[in-house]
Amino acid sequence: MNEVYEFEWVEVADFDDMSSYAAELFERQLLRKPDSVLGLATGASPIGFYEKLVERHAQGTFSFAQTWTFNLDEYIGVEPSHPTSFHNYMKEHLFEKVNLPVTRRHLPDGMADDLNEACLRYEMMIRTSGGIDMQLLGIGVNGHIGFNEPGTSFHSRTHIVDLAESTRKVNAKYFPSKEAVPRQAITMGIQTILEAKQIVLLALGEQKVEAVEQLKRGVISEDFPASCLHRHPHVTVFYGK
Repeated sequence: MNEVYEFEWVEVADFDDMSSYAAELFERQLLRKPDSVLGLATGASPIGFYEKLVERHAQGTFSFAQTWTFNLDEYIGVEPSHPTSFHNYMKEHLFEKVNLPVTRRHLPDGMADDLNEACLRYEMMIRTSGGIDMQLLGIGVNGHIGFNEPGTSFHSRTHIVDLAESTRKVNAKYFPSKEAVPRQAITMGIQTILEAKQIVLLALGEQKVEAVEQLKRGVISEDFPASCLHRHPHVTVFYGK
């Protein structure tokens, strides 16, 4: 039987507080282990986190020179250089502002000729790196983590996913129209995420309240992907309205 763990719930006053607290955790991780393997996320929730992390890095107390990063996901069929790609998001918000070597930055290859092989290769790279030390997550209104939509197996590895209409609707603000939002992505699987040594979840705003309340209830079901986190021993949730 899988053991069920309690989260560390940290209620925050606002976006700035959430971003600062999360950045502090990652700074501590890099001070403790400069060659850490970080799992990173995109979207609206982490933008302030990256701003705070860049500010802390500029103070010169820690370095990314030995760090490895692996992002949760990337759209299929979107060029890395395209403004809506997660490759571009990471360059804009973190990669071009810190001393993280290009060879140590990793995102899934949504333009690969063989997407299934690209998924297997991504898993192998994570494994070869020694596994993720600290994983950043957001949570979707339907409980998705990464792009693992409701119904995704808790045993899943990096895989191709069909994006739920609710997810595409939320992400439409980054595209000219909802129709322009890709219908598929590559995402780390739930089992991959759960193998991270520590997980940090960001959930702020009225639109996330229902998802947070459902997560608090602690009912573990593949119908609500984030509920898998109750099977992880070290999860910190920063949340608020």
